[in-house]
Amino acid sequence: MNATPDDDLTVIRVDQFFPHPPAKVWRALTEPELLVQWQMQGTEAFRLEVGHRYTMTSVPRPNTNFSGTVDVEVLGFQPERMLSVRWTDTDPANSADWTITWRLEQEGRGTRLFLVHEGFDPDDPAQLMARTIMDGGWRSHVMRALGDALERM
Repeated sequence: MNATPDDDLTVIRVDQFFPHPPAKVWRALTEPELLVQWQMQGTEAFRLEVGHRYTMTSVPRPNTNFSGTVDVEVLGFQPERMLSVRWTDTDPANSADWTITWRLEQEGRGTRLFLVHEGFDPDDPAQLMARTIMDGGWRSHVMRALGDALERM
């Protein structure tokens, strides 16, 4: 896994290779029965439809002002190439309003998956803490869990 050097505190960028074809990685990103294996609870309600909304839950993190519940909206997609969603914290007092975009590129027999998580407020200490925690989470836990789900498919 390669980290893209980035001094921009408003974004997280992850670049991960998976030894699986784009069609298989796309399925893991968009089929609810596969999403539940590696993302937050609630992904079983996902539908690949622009404007579709659902809710995911995780552990609340008071130090980052994260309530533990995220409203998700599908913003756009190109089959086997790109998926973009918006995450907002369900607690209106929290400032989380992020866009997560997955981009897939075939690389040999595998797929290079690019993740861009943007919208962090660099002037908000809780948002900076959230960025730090989520940066590590995307790179370690989430990419590993996604890889494990791909291996089980």
